[in-house]
Amino acid sequence: MTPEHNSALLDLTHSASIEELWDLHCRRMADFGFNRLLYGFTRFRTATSLGDPNDFIILSNIDSDYVEHFVHNGLYQSAPMVRWAVDNDGAASWTVLQMMLQSGTVTNDELRILDFNAKHGITAGFSISFRSLSDRAKGAIALIAEPGLSQTDVDAMWDRWGELIQLMNNIVHLKILTLPYTPPNQALTKRQREALEWVGSGKTMQDIATIMGLTPATVEKHLRLAREALNVDTTAQAVLKAALQNQMFVSDA
Repeated sequence: MTPEHNSALLDLTHSASIEELWDLHCRRMADFGFNRLLYGFTRFRTATSLGDPNDFIILSNIDSDYVEHFVHNGLYQSAPMVRWAVDNDGAASWTVLQMMLQSGTVTNDELRILDFNAKHGITAGFSISFRSLSDRAKGAIALIAEPGLSQTDVDAMWDRWGELIQLMNNIVHLKILTLPYTPPNQALTKRQREALEWVGSGKTMQDIATIMGLTPATVEKHLRLAREALNVDTTAQAVLKAALQNQMFVSDA
């Protein structure tokens, strides 16, 4: 690695917010010819689903209409490289897609996804699937080559810089897991967060009311609104979800 690459890695670790981190990473990947990225992470994977898309961490610099259609309209469920990422760890060239087409093993749903991507100029790239110690968690990123680059061009570039690119993406993924991320409409107010923090610390309702200078009924109101914001049924679920999103015990500074 060059001194510039060492500096780039250090900059990634120093990022103080997901927005700062993502902007920096997009610019770094563009230097390698990947001018469009799509990152996804879930902590709510089951045997049959990746969970509710509203709970995903989704980061992308692709056109928002594409992301909305691909993620929230469910196209990702049939995407070949998403399926690969769910079942594998590491990096994979999109030559996998070419091999599938040549072998005739592509399903109609997969063909629909490939046609959809081609219409958006998404034809060459690499996918990285991140290793997780939890069966419930899975993260991956699609690195999409800029227009004009073929998969052969991308593979040649990867032969030279692939290990560094994978290292950068691994660092970004691990960094994301430490930073607060609030899905749309799931942000907690300061009072809601404080009440959940005291529940997570093992305090009783009366304890929390005394500490916060409120009545137990008002504390329960904050907890109810927190459950509604996080779209969960119980306060225990709210504490877990807020903690997983790094919304709790975070300095306002």
